[in-house]
Amino acid sequence: MLPPSRKYDDMDMISKLPLGIIETILCFLPIQEAARTSILSREWRYRWITIPKLAFIEETFQVTYDDELSILDQIIGGSNERKVKAKRCKIFNAVYQVLLMHEGPIHEFTLSMWADNSCVEIDHMLYHLSRKNTLKKLTLDICCGYKLPLSLFSLSHLTDLSISSCALDHQPTFKGFDSLTYLFLQEIHTTEKTLMHLLSNCPSLKHLNLGSNCTTIEYSDDYVIADLFKCLPVIEDLCISFHIILCFQPDRIPKKLPTALVHLKYLCMEGLSFLHKYGLPFLVLLIKSSPNLKKLKLQKWRCYMWLIDDSYLDEVEVGSVTLKDYQNIWVEHLNELEIVEFSDGKNALDFVRLILAKSPVLKKVRIYLDEDGDKDEELQILRVLLRSPCASPVVDIIVRQVRTS
Repeated sequence: MLPPSRKYDDMDMISKLPLGIIETILCFLPIQEAARTSILSREWRYRWITIPKLAFIEETFQVTYDDELSILDQIIGGSNERKVKAKRCKIFNAVYQVLLMHEGPIHEFTLSMWADNSCVEIDHMLYHLSRKNTLKKLTLDICCGYKLPLSLFSLSHLTDLSISSCALDHQPTFKGFDSLTYLFLQEIHTTEKTLMHLLSNCPSLKHLNLGSNCTTIEYSDDYVIADLFKCLPVIEDLCISFHIILCFQPDRIPKKLPTALVHLKYLCMEGLSFLHKYGLPFLVLLIKSSPNLKKLKLQKWRCYMWLIDDSYLDEVEVGSVTLKDYQNIWVEHLNELEIVEFSDGKNALDFVRLILAKSPVLKKVRIYLDEDGDKDEELQILRVLLRSPCASPVVDIIVRQVRTS
């Protein structure tokens, strides 16, 4: 039997962990759980107030409303609006307490919740973070339509910025995010001027996700699509919605971009229709302008058609696309092609045949049919592709129903 002192030492091993390991453990915990670790031992007490990574996600908060509602409200079930405000208030109080007690740098900050422009508390949080001036990664998912404050543009050390469901205004005093390499913009409301000003002041940007048909961009006659790509000289990973392309005067698509996208390795285009008169020409333009492209992914949204105005429906027919139309394409480094929600009939099929004939190192072709596809269509498409000219001797072609995950 071990002596009592030995038993205690074995049980208290958690207190002897190196500070670096303690910090790593705390960074993986929700902030509420991280704060509770103060009771574990003297070594863990208030250690959570120094962790550099903070995340506040509404779904993870356990909130009861009994202390927020009157007795009458509790008897009759209470107002849903009042409950929402009560939960929002508790979340803000928690964030305020953490920021007030926190010591040392904050490198990552995440806030995901329902809010609106009446929530000045979010402005205060961002202002506090800008005063610390240590933030490197910021994630904001704030439904719905929250207008981001000026202090966002003062976070000069950012390397990663993710914004969802927010409004982004032009800030003429913005001098740029010199260190920003990753930018994710989804379901935002902005203007062409703001977007161009932001992108043109991110000289190190390598990863850009600019998608979603729910994104609204107020366009003007000041920019064309070539201007957008001038802002991305070192881009390596690009995911862009065709809906965004249509905001930049697509009738003025150039024969080639003024600057080749020589660093681009991965291209994903969402919401593309091969039937739209600008769809295939723009896609071919990007492929021809990306000499080192390795993976191409095309994805169509089922709801895409009804989200676009009637002018789209007047311009969908471009005619059949054949290999002869684009003989000057040579996709030297492409090794993977993936199409999700495959449709648009012969135009889409001919595009795949074009890629097969012009990609000498292609290894994988993955075609996922839309919800209307069936086994017979799978076999028919596969049969056509297997019989098509192919520049690569090792390409593996798979055609199947659209993935559910």
